Amino acid sequence: MSDQIKEVKIDDLLMKVEKPARYLGNEMNSAHKEINEDMVRFAFAFPDTYEIGMSHLGMQILYHLLNEQQDIFCERVFSPNTDMENLLRREERPLFALETKTPLKAFDFIGFTLQYELSYTNILNILDMGEIPLFQKDREEEDPIIILGGPCSYNPEPIADFADIIVLGEGEEIILEVINLYKKIKQKPNYQKADFLLAASEIEGIYVPSHFAVDYHADGRIKEVRSTEKSGGEQGLKKRIIEDLDKAYYPDKILVPYIDTVHNRVVLEIFRGCIRGCRFCQAGMIYRPVRERSLEKLQTMAHDLLQNTGYEEISLASLSSSDYTEIEALIHHLIEINQKDHIGVSLPSLRLDNFSKELIEEIQKVRKTGLTFAPEAGTQRLRDVINKNIREEDLLNSAKEAFEMGYNNIKLYFMIGLPTETDEDILGIKELVYKVLNQYHSLPKEKRAGGLKITVSTSTFVPKAFTPFQWEEQISLEEIHRRQSILKESLTHRSINYNYHDGKTSVVEGAFARGDRRLSKVLYKAYSLGCKFDGWGDHFDYQKWVKAFEEEDSSLDFYSHRKRSYDEILPWDHFDIGVNKSYLMQENNKAKIEEVTPDCRLNCSACGINQKFTSRGGVC
Repeated sequence: MSDQIKEVKIDDLLMKVEKPARYLGNEMNSAHKEINEDMVRFAFAFPDTYEIGMSHLGMQILYHLLNEQQDIFCERVFSPNTDMENLLRREERPLFALETKTPLKAFDFIGFTLQYELSYTNILNILDMGEIPLFQKDREEEDPIIILGGPCSYNPEPIADFADIIVLGEGEEIILEVINLYKKIKQKPNYQKADFLLAASEIEGIYVPSHFAVDYHADGRIKEVRSTEKSGGEQGLKKRIIEDLDKAYYPDKILVPYIDTVHNRVVLEIFRGCIRGCRFCQAGMIYRPVRERSLEKLQTMAHDLLQNTGYEEISLASLSSSDYTEIEALIHHLIEINQKDHIGVSLPSLRLDNFSKELIEEIQKVRKTGLTFAPEAGTQRLRDVINKNIREEDLLNSAKEAFEMGYNNIKLYFMIGLPTETDEDILGIKELVYKVLNQYHSLPKEKRAGGLKITVSTSTFVPKAFTPFQWEEQISLEEIHRRQSILKESLTHRSINYNYHDGKTSVVEGAFARGDRRLSKVLYKAYSLGCKFDGWGDHFDYQKWVKAFEEEDSSLDFYSHRKRSYDEILPWDHFDIGVNKSYLMQENNKAKIEEVTPDCRLNCSACGINQKFTSRGGVC
């Protein structure tokens, strides 16, 4: 650390804020190193609160991966809560990384994860509080390199003007390649950031937005995405994957906070990708192909993580845990080994069509957890449109078995606003929920657990990049409210609790999910008007967003509610994620005729991923 950049003192502030442990940075398993001038300083920035960021698996992986390198020191920074932000701004103290309280502007890299479009204003706020120029074009040689990654980087154009580098795909290997390249180039005389960015653009999976420019038609659609004179070629526009997960880095310990976070447990990632083909699901497309960890590897990982944390729960992470081919053997092992220590196992993502009563009974040996099912749509017609590949009897049978096992608390997730949805489909949600209710009452009274509670949640469909529904329109705010009202008036039984997402947040999310580079100005304007923590209902201010669009002469309708044609150039078309556009069109057309596509293990649908990204070929 130079003489000009000193540690930010916060001791006098800690007693003035809620939960000071958010800012201490000395949790169990946190990294602390002796700093020298050859060390690369990396700040992993999570654009939301400490409690949410500490539950993020990607942060845990990259934090420990980087800190296992002798000459790299990775620290963490989260969005400070309002009380701490107000104090820091009033005292004119910059935002800092937790471990050393070093100001952000002293780091070589600041890496943000893009988990959710409505966290983008928090990225600007972190940069601003770190005294770092927001726009890439305004940053100087001594400013940190801003690197973005995560699921939203599959369409990063709305935030591209703020980034130096964007990672497309999985980061475990690529992040070390980028930093090693930086070390190598930084040692050269007359180092220039532009030289590093040019060299980095040659790494597969690296996108340097400033190397590309976008031209538009008079009606606002994209005319062309073209390389600029700064470009190092297009090799880096192909996503990056790790083919063999057994060889991929996974920490044998994770950070253990002193305060409650969203998930206080060990997370065991069992596989990546998904064999299903839900047409609304971006994760199911961008994380292809399916790659499983071996049972032996997972057993070792689970043992080490539990030993090194002291947690009493282990959660299996994937897009669909019950699709893991050795799920029963894994669960049996985890229960058998850990039952004496009362360590429970949770499966957050169960499918209705392979719900296993025996599996749940095994898990219940230690602890009974809640059950959540996601039928997504209320009618079979609409479930076929979205290719959910489950039937009504799947839900009813699973619910009945759960009630027979003594469950009295079930959560059901649905979406509204899906393509082709009618009022009949909306009312189908009500009918399905009442059929679940009837399953409970069909049991003899002495066999039911008392106090039945069915929680029904609906979110609004948001078309996402690289899905078969990427061309579809999003329903208007008025229509969202009307369809929510139908359900509010229908789900009135005392055992049913109906929750729904705020439609206004879905509209703004929809604009940024499929937006182009011009939205960077709208984002900046919204931030200037005071927008931040937009994913939080008590902070989100829709009118400020409307004003930001108006003042930048932009249109929410254009980005959120407009149907795209197949021949329109989409903002993410210059990326290659392995899934062919022709496959997405084919799936979109099959949705229109309510034709389903079987899962990848039953029949390869030739999406293209195995031809481009794995050496195996054939099915995933």
